[in-house]
Amino acid sequence: MGINWHDFFIVGNPLILGSQIAILLTMIGIVAGVSYLKKWKWLWREWLTTVDHKRIGIMYIISGVLMFFRGGVDGLLMKAQTSRPELKFLDAQHYNEIFTTHGVIMILFAAMPLLIGIMNVVVPLQIGARDVAFPQLNALSFWLFFAGAMLFNISFVVGGSPDAGWTAYFPLAGKEFTPGIGNNYYAIALQIAGIGTLMTGINFVVTVLKMRTKGMGLMKMPMFTWTSFIASVIIVSAFPIFTVALALMTFDRIFGTHFFTLSAGGMDMMWANLFWLWGHPEVYIVVLPAFGMFSEIISTFSRKSLFGYKSMVVSIVGIAALSMLVWVHHFFTMGSGPAVNSVFSITTMMIAIPTGVKMFNWLFTMRKGRIQFTTAMLWALAFVPCFVIGGVTGVMLAMGAADYQYHNTLFLVAHFHYVLIPGVVFAVFGALYYWWPKMFGHMLNEKLGKIHFWLFVIGFNVTFMPMFFLGLDGAVRRAYTFSAESGFAPLFLVSAIGAVILAAGFAVLCYNIYWSARYADRNISNDPWDARTLEWATASPVQFYNFAKQPEVKSIDAFWYMKKHNEGLTLKEEEIEEIHMPSNSGLPFYMGVIFGVAGFFLVFEWKIAALVATVGILGGLIVRSFDYNDGFHVKVDEIKQIEKAWRGKDKGVNNHVS
Repeated sequence: MGINWHDFFIVGNPLILGSQIAILLTMIGIVAGVSYLKKWKWLWREWLTTVDHKRIGIMYIISGVLMFFRGGVDGLLMKAQTSRPELKFLDAQHYNEIFTTHGVIMILFAAMPLLIGIMNVVVPLQIGARDVAFPQLNALSFWLFFAGAMLFNISFVVGGSPDAGWTAYFPLAGKEFTPGIGNNYYAIALQIAGIGTLMTGINFVVTVLKMRTKGMGLMKMPMFTWTSFIASVIIVSAFPIFTVALALMTFDRIFGTHFFTLSAGGMDMMWANLFWLWGHPEVYIVVLPAFGMFSEIISTFSRKSLFGYKSMVVSIVGIAALSMLVWVHHFFTMGSGPAVNSVFSITTMMIAIPTGVKMFNWLFTMRKGRIQFTTAMLWALAFVPCFVIGGVTGVMLAMGAADYQYHNTLFLVAHFHYVLIPGVVFAVFGALYYWWPKMFGHMLNEKLGKIHFWLFVIGFNVTFMPMFFLGLDGAVRRAYTFSAESGFAPLFLVSAIGAVILAAGFAVLCYNIYWSARYADRNISNDPWDARTLEWATASPVQFYNFAKQPEVKSIDAFWYMKKHNEGLTLKEEEIEEIHMPSNSGLPFYMGVIFGVAGFFLVFEWKIAALVATVGILGGLIVRSFDYNDGFHVKVDEIKQIEKAWRGKDKGVNNHVS
């Protein structure tokens, strides 16, 4: 495929030109800043080569926040275009590209890294482990995700963005309808990031099964660990399907095969089935860890153990099983027939049952609790009514006959935003306020947090509630404009105003992060919330080895039990032993870079260059196979010094003994 240089960079659009200038200035600013501060060695040693699960988690979170900003800008551009009838702010092609990248970025490059980042920080601590099962694989997972995210994000300034929707349905996503390279970015970037996510799933399944501390049986694990474990099982089950689908898509677009194309006997519906066999479990991959976050927050700030622990475990296992049995509800309007539609309508409605069980568990946890209205708790409280709206409208959509009316309208768009924003974004925000002191040793500002909360929640409802009524009135989704005669203008304008309020809320969060980093009190307790699980039994921020002596668990809510019975809170010098830890490695970073380079060449169909880069990938695998570095031992004297520093504080762990 011959790519001319004048086709290489996207030109002629002032919005994209502004983005190109901003990207260039940002890169220059980062390089200049790090050089001025002489931090290159520190950056390489402490972050780029780290295998510490906590630092990897923080890098995931930073990436997720940046991608949330990028996806949010896409959303604002769409809302600006539809704020008035027949506007020319965006043309049809640019709008198609923006709503495609908005969906992909928000789900795969914002929600996923934010959730996986918090999992990385918290899960090993909650199970009393010193790291994940495969630390270097964990670093590789991050750098593959990051390479995929960066490759996808340069598409709108280099070569052109994908434009077939976030689902990339064939035949639209095939070469005969989109001959440019935009959808090559979709196939290659998502493949690279997806491989990283699959590795993460494997890593956390093994970590939870094999790395739990003494006494922590499966039925004594914190609920966030349970939901992260089940989400990881779904990742291992579902992501290989997407990996195969993307590989076949790549063959169709770059090598001329016909798996999904209409010509030569291809089956476009095979793509749709493979996509949603992954895509609907993906909804629960992001929602289940969020449910675990809400469980931890509600239990802590209600001052009670989680109500119905066993029923919660059963319900999340039930959701995992049912998540693989509902994908055909995306095809109710595609002629599957009444028998098939009825079966999948029933399975879709059934999945509401275990979700409802959890809702009552949370409500009964709060009943007669001594609720503390912290910012984290406010997010959990707002989640309940907003998510119920998403769930009830989901049951409406689950009825095959009714779905013919709803499916191609903004009603559906409103529904999945009422599921994913309260069910994921609210949870992530609450989790950041809750676990921020554990990550950074200081708290986010609660006053700014409440301003962020009210702006975001109000903006969310003002943005998406009108879309239910627009959809019922017949406003179709994926349309870049509408006529004045339709009567849709007032509600579209209200929705656009809500998006601005939503963006203002996110801006307050960003300012809160900046303000807290500069001015927040560092002299805080390791357990500022008087919490219940093991991550709060160690320092804030957590030392690189997590626990000087791995705790012994005797009950659910292990740390609460330790405080109540005054057990395991103190550390005797004779109990300290050398700790074995993994060494840093630059190989995962190298592999991420070379995967990104190979992917870039393949996007532009420069096959020889891509093949040469693939040799670099094989070289990295060979180097890893001869890596005999067994890590290092932390000496007893160093452990003593670190432990005395945080245990000697006035607000240390011993002050929380009940």
